[in-house]
This record gives sequence, structure tokens and C-alpha cells, in this order.
Amino acid sequence: MKMAPSTEVLDIKKKDSIDPKDNLWSSILSDVQARGNTKLPSCKSVLFLGDNESGKTTLVAKLQGVEDPKKGSGLEYAYIDVRDEYRDDQTRLSVWVLDGDPGHANLLKFALNEETYTHTLVILTVAMTTPWGILDQLQNWASILADHIDTLKIGSDVRQQCRQNLIRSWQEYIEPGDELESPLRRTSRNLGDTTDGDGIDPLDDGSSPLPEGVLTHNLGLDIVVVVTKTDYMSTLEKEHDYRDEHLDFMQQWIRKFCLQYGAALFYTSAKEDKNCDLLYKYLTHRIYGLPFRTPALVVEKDAVFIPIGWDNLKKISILHENLHTCKATDYYRDIIVQPITRKTVSNRETEILAEDEQAFLTRHQQVLQAGGGLASSGVRVGESPMRSTSMGIKSSPRPVGAVGAQGSPKKIEGTKVVGAPGGERVLANFFNSLLNKKTSPGAPPGLGQASPKPGTPGEIVVDKASMRSDAAAELDRLTRAKKASSPTEVDLNASDC
Repeated sequence: MKMAPSTEVLDIKKKDSIDPKDNLWSSILSDVQARGNTKLPSCKSVLFLGDNESGKTTLVAKLQGVEDPKKGSGLEYAYIDVRDEYRDDQTRLSVWVLDGDPGHANLLKFALNEETYTHTLVILTVAMTTPWGILDQLQNWASILADHIDTLKIGSDVRQQCRQNLIRSWQEYIEPGDELESPLRRTSRNLGDTTDGDGIDPLDDGSSPLPEGVLTHNLGLDIVVVVTKTDYMSTLEKEHDYRDEHLDFMQQWIRKFCLQYGAALFYTSAKEDKNCDLLYKYLTHRIYGLPFRTPALVVEKDAVFIPIGWDNLKKISILHENLHTCKATDYYRDIIVQPITRKTVSNRETEILAEDEQAFLTRHQQVLQAGGGLASSGVRVGESPMRSTSMGIKSSPRPVGAVGAQGSPKKIEGTKVVGAPGGERVLANFFNSLLNKKTSPGAPPGLGQASPKPGTPGEIVVDKASMRSDAAAELDRLTRAKKASSPTEVDLNASDC
């Protein structure tokens, strides 16, 4: 016999059938369970694009917390440790860094393909050290990225969904601190109301058209433009005469580019550690949805931060007030001109290349051979008379110390001619003995030994001991004579009297 269910059992079943949203405890438990099961995904990645020397490697090292960045080539891979303190969870964010040479663009297929398209954030880097090339570099890499995405076999529904997500990021942007405001006021603040002439209906929250100039090139990817090395601004002001209006002119062009591609903007300096931590927090916010409470920063010229969805042409026009010597519509390279550097040219002019060793020896061999053939005449082609005389004496077959037909050698000192046979003969014998010191014993008399027959003109008698003493006495005499006035000077003085 079955008993009818009691009233208490029916009440319990009735409570279980109640919608969990109406039950406070059930709602709390469901929320905790949902948060506990949600883990940070491991399939997310960041792709760095930019020219060489634009600071990509240094920026990645800063995001990693590494002090010593290491450069590679081609397509580099790294990762960033990401931790969610609230959920006590962590994961690794993949990082791809493409070489600055556009010739490596074919390697993009390994970092950005059909599988990773929906999980990739792109960072375009430019450096403040080359401000004249910033706009061209941004347009060049954006074009390379767009051409690569066109080659991917992505479904039209997936591509359209990614584009709609990016549009929604602009339409539903809420500035930190405005979360508790009404949707009417929030939409009016972020997108501008109809009184501004933007054609935006503040009552149409979430489906309003985009402001003018926003997402005209929608690639379906989150893009962040990072201007690195902003500490170089002080050098631009000192050495290249940059003023605030030049920096504002550059910023308004960069912000217009960011509007076209729906990109965020960061001015960073790894050297002075400006906005690097903020960039890390913003990346984790866009990729993993972690909390981010920092509003836009436009006061400090070297630490600008503009999130996705905040900017518009009206806010950019505020910079036009500081443009006095130029207009906002002027061509970028006409105002931001690349300076002419001559330092590299001067270094090349002073560069000296060493002569090849074999060519050097061959050239001197030819010179020596030519000198031997003309030794009999004592004159060499292209040589000065003084050098020709000395070469002729060295190549003569007569004894080294012998005196030729020109008589004994004479030494000119000031206005006095020292030509006495005794003085110069002593010195000549002494120096010739030094030349004959290393001559072999069996050498011919004319090539290193004194003539054995004394009494002939120009003879050299080798007596080392007496020769050294005579040379020392002669040198001492010449020194004393040099200090005293010469006879010629005495005669001149006497004639003046």
C-alpha cells in the first residue's frame, strides 16, 4: 500500500523547481562554481611587428621581467607568465616577434594562421629615435598585416564575428569610474551626443554607429600601437630644435592612424620605466578579461595612453590649438623632417686600407732592382740629387770609406764649413767602423774591411781603441765650438762695428 506524499515533501520539490535566479543562495553558489571552473586559456598569443631598432626585443624583455634582452633573427618565440591573483590561476602568453626586414613577412604564417586568428593580439612598434619615419612604418606594417590576413582561409562568419567584436569594443567602452552611471549618460560621454553634430543617438546604446574615422580598416584583430624610447624626446628638443607643437603634430597623426584600425596607443620608455607595467596590465585585460581601472592619459607628452574606444576626432582636435607654424593637414614628412647626418661620411673619408703584403714587397723589389742598374751613374730617375748621391755611394764597388773625386766629405753647420781633414776623417772612420763591425772575415777588402795599404788618399786605418777616443775628442770639440760664436759671426760683428 503506497502512502500519499506528505505536504513537506511537496514543498521541497516545489522549492527545487524554483528558478535559481530567484533563489539568492543558489545564485551565489552557481556564480562561485562558474568562476572556479574558469581557467585562463593557454592558446592566446601576441604578435610584435615593427622595423629593426624599434625596441621590440627590449619591450618584450620588460614585459617578461628580464633584465638582459637577447636579439634573434627571423621569427622569434618567447612567452610571458600571466597570473590571476583573484582566481589563483596562471598561464603562459605566447609572444611572437617578427624581424624588422619585410622580407621575413612569409614567416607570419607560423604566428598568425587560421587557428590562431581569433586568439591573437597585434602590437605595432615604432621608436621616437626616428620620428620622421613613424607614420610610414605604421602604414607599411599595417599593410603587410592586412595582406597576410587576406591570404588566410578564414570563414566569413568567423571573420565577421571578429569584426563585430571590435566594433562592440568601441560602442560599449566605459571609462573607469562611469560604471554606475546610467546608459544614457555613459553613451553620451563616450561617443558624443547629437548636439555635437556626430549623428549619434544617445538612446541607442550598444548599436550606435561609430564616430567619424573610426575602424575604416577593420582587420578583426585587437591592435595596440606602442611608441617606444620616448625618453629621446629631450634629445630631439635639444639637438634638433623640436618644440611642443612638433610633438603634438606627431601625436595627432598617430592617433588618427589608431582610429582607422581601432587600435590603442601607448607611449613607453623602457629606460625610464614609463607605461611598461601599464601595458602589461592592459594586455591581460584585453586578452584574458582581467580588471583594468586606468583611464586615458594625455597630459604627459612622453607617457600617453589611449585605450580602445576612448578617442575620437573631436578629442584629437584639441591638439590643433598648439599648432602655430603648421597645420594639422600638412604632410607628415614636410613638418617632421629627417636631419642630415654627416658623421658617417666623415668616418669613411678617414678610413685607411692597408696595402697587400705581396704587392708591397713586389713594389719595393722593383725599386731596389732599378736602383742597382743605375748605380754606376749615381743618379736615379725621380730621385732628388741628395738621395741620388747617397744611393750612388752605397752601390759603389769602392771601399765604403774611400773618398771619391769630389774630395773629402764636408759638413755644413750654420754659416761655417767644417771641412778640415782631421776632424771629419776621425768621425768618418768611427761611423764606418760601425758599418764594418758585422762583416765576415773572408769578405773582400772593398766591401767591409779597410784598405791594407796605408798612405793612400782616403785610407781608413782600423784601430778601434784609438778611433773611439779620437771620435769622442772630436765630438767634444764640436760641442764646444757650437756653443762659441763662429769666425764668420765674429767677422760680421767686426764689420758692423
